[in-house]
Amino acid sequence: MDRFFSLSARGTTPRTEIMAGLATFLTMAYIVVVNPGMMAAAGLDHGAAFVATCLAAAIGSALMAFLANYPIALAPGMGLNAYFAFAVVGGMGVPWQVALGAVFLSGLIFFVVSLAGFREWLINSIPFSLKLGIAAGIGLFLGFIGLRGMGLVADNPATLVQLGSLHETSTLLSCIGFVLIAGLVARGVTGGIVIGIIVTALLGVPFGLTTYHGIVSLPPSLAATFMQMDIAGAVSLGLLGIVFTFFMVDLLDNAGTLIATTHRAGLMEKDGSVPRLGRALMADSGGAMIGAVLGTSTTVSYIESAAGVQAGGRTGLTALTVAVLFLLTLFLAPLATSIPGFATAPALVLVACLMMQGLRDLAWDDTTEYLPAVVTAISMPFSFSIATGIGLGFITYALVKVVAGRAGEVHGAVWLIAALSAIKFYLGA
Repeated sequence: MDRFFSLSARGTTPRTEIMAGLATFLTMAYIVVVNPGMMAAAGLDHGAAFVATCLAAAIGSALMAFLANYPIALAPGMGLNAYFAFAVVGGMGVPWQVALGAVFLSGLIFFVVSLAGFREWLINSIPFSLKLGIAAGIGLFLGFIGLRGMGLVADNPATLVQLGSLHETSTLLSCIGFVLIAGLVARGVTGGIVIGIIVTALLGVPFGLTTYHGIVSLPPSLAATFMQMDIAGAVSLGLLGIVFTFFMVDLLDNAGTLIATTHRAGLMEKDGSVPRLGRALMADSGGAMIGAVLGTSTTVSYIESAAGVQAGGRTGLTALTVAVLFLLTLFLAPLATSIPGFATAPALVLVACLMMQGLRDLAWDDTTEYLPAVVTAISMPFSFSIATGIGLGFITYALVKVVAGRAGEVHGAVWLIAALSAIKFYLGA
């Protein structure tokens, strides 16, 4: 195990990796509840969608562990599942089988361009300043999600957001959990995030906020969604725009996650490149195709993996631990769903704070470098989209360089992503 995952070389141990995997799993376990509900809204069988979600996450995470040896877990992506269910199926009236076919095609395109080295060239060509902005922006995005989960941020029709109700017991427990997790991390306690999540969940028991759902149950049948994707239907209907959207969002979201987590884990090279990037991209593109075969929307690398990185995860053993836990979730669904959202949300906010540290490495004396990075960072939470933030950042970077008379510094890959993003924004996709 030490040789295969290079544990000693990366200064970690099996116990640390397993605890890190548990931390990542607990912060992304909500997907086994949320995703089946969205798939059911699109017409898929809820039980089959639950099994597909767990299996897609397990297989995708295992691929990342064995192919790239990164502490990054995969699962059906939030945002892409909403686009699948409410925009493609619900809004356009596309049958869910055909929509799954579009997901499979986008994954196939990912896989082909990954083999060709195109995606690796594309991501490694992203300027270091934009990579820092992406990492910080995803941190802000995570922070916004976490604050909403804690109840500290609420909707407001006039100002869009406002302070949530501090009279809610769950919000107060979340605040206690945040302070506890932060304190444990500051003390250097191994597994501090996991300990904080579990303690926060237990604090909710006396108030009826943490409900014990049991331990073991047999998983539902997968037959209703397995191999039901209609590839021919996706092609015949000419759903190229839908396939393109899946492709672009998955490309940018995965790029952002890989950049953010490898930077945070200290695995990024000094020049900003990501080692073994091609293998990581093959893992997430393979995961996307497998998810469609099983019966769920696009499988992506999860930014919640940052929680495991913060807990000490540095190798694929962290991702493999997540894979095993998702497989166990098939049989331990009642127990897994006993961890409430208010207990995991504080961990996301803590990780968000830590991920903002990357901005200190920006060239603050160069407007053409720091300004696009900041635009990237602040656009993600305000648009509630990682892909949108990245797209706006690339467009800003290219245009500011041109106006400043430094167009020669803009890499061809930056122009390509900026142009594709501009087209996507114009089409309203």
